[in-house]
Amino acid sequence: MAENDAIRRFAEEATIEPDAIGRARAHALEIGADPISAPVGAQIAVIAAATNALNIVEIGTGGGVSGLWLLHGSPRATLTTIDKEPEHLALARAAFADAKIPPARARFITGRAAEVLPRMNEASYDIVLVDADADGVIEYVEHGLRLVRAGGTVLVPRVLAGGAVADPVKRDPLTSAYRSLIQETQSSPAVLGALSIVGEGLLQLTTTTPR
Repeated sequence: MAENDAIRRFAEEATIEPDAIGRARAHALEIGADPISAPVGAQIAVIAAATNALNIVEIGTGGGVSGLWLLHGSPRATLTTIDKEPEHLALARAAFADAKIPPARARFITGRAAEVLPRMNEASYDIVLVDADADGVIEYVEHGLRLVRAGGTVLVPRVLAGGAVADPVKRDPLTSAYRSLIQETQSSPAVLGALSIVGEGLLQLTTTTPR
């Protein structure tokens, strides 16, 4: 365990966060928005860049941190961010303005994801990031897999639940939901998945069946 902790600490310290994202993180923490960690942010930026993502959806703004990382990886992308907390969206707007993100490249939707996602167009997005309402994560991932284009990616941070998913004794609803999500997607022939343990963990999913 000590070796794993050292690896995580090294990854955290080795990740260099752009200044604008660092400022967004500080503001997000002030209001308790709980943004993704810098190592996970760097991973999603690489995925956005590698897939040449142009249309991205994120569920949960994290005060703008995750969106800035995604746009850092894919500077030409347009981001749609959904959050039920107006304060979090307002903070994200300010963070995007501070980072000189053109207004046309970001759309902010206030509302519950369970109500917003069913109205969004199927197979229209390159990336869907799921980072809100952990008790509804399986439902949101199902929506995400519907929304991404063939070969698109659904990203789910925090799936390790602070390490609880690795402890078979832990059976609370949140831990069980993340554990079920990992197990079901890993065993599904319709989905290709990979689990990263850096930071708070990141589950990466893409569909394997043609649209």
